Amino acid sequence: MQIMTLKSILIHPDPRLKKACDPVSAFDTELARLADDMLETMYDAPGIGLAAPQIGVMNRLIVMDCVKEEGGTPDPMVLVNPAVVWESEDRNVYEEGCLSIPGQYAEVERPTMVRVTWQDVDGAVKEQEFDALWATCVQHEIDHLNGTLFIDYLKPMRRQMITRKMQKYKREMARE
Repeated sequence: MQIMTLKSILIHPDPRLKKACDPVSAFDTELARLADDMLETMYDAPGIGLAAPQIGVMNRLIVMDCVKEEGGTPDPMVLVNPAVVWESEDRNVYEEGCLSIPGQYAEVERPTMVRVTWQDVDGAVKEQEFDALWATCVQHEIDHLNGTLFIDYLKPMRRQMITRKMQKYKREMARE
């Protein structure tokens, strides 16, 4: 039985959160361990998604689990090198938050449904359609892999206000 390790989540603004990530090429025990650690970190936070750059790993890897109901059966997913290959014309607005931007939420409009291809931790190719919260989550996490944050969809004034709040938050955390 391997021991899971909680990872530190980077807080915006951090330059690593604005960089595009490299594809994963090694499908080994290290990748599987990283995926497990990311799931553990996401559940502990608590959140419904986490992308590798949020813990300072610049690879195309995300984890997510959008089962939020009390007593619901967890449905953890690990997506390596994910890509949206189709999106619906229908749009949906969700109030999004981010583990790298704690306490800040904003409505973001995205396609209601998306089809995503990815590899699992063994390198097998998968494809699935996601809708509702799962679609929003997978798009939000794939954005992270491209150096995009949900606040990048907001008007400049709102984005700057949130960034200033996060800078203040990081200063306060550093003092503790």
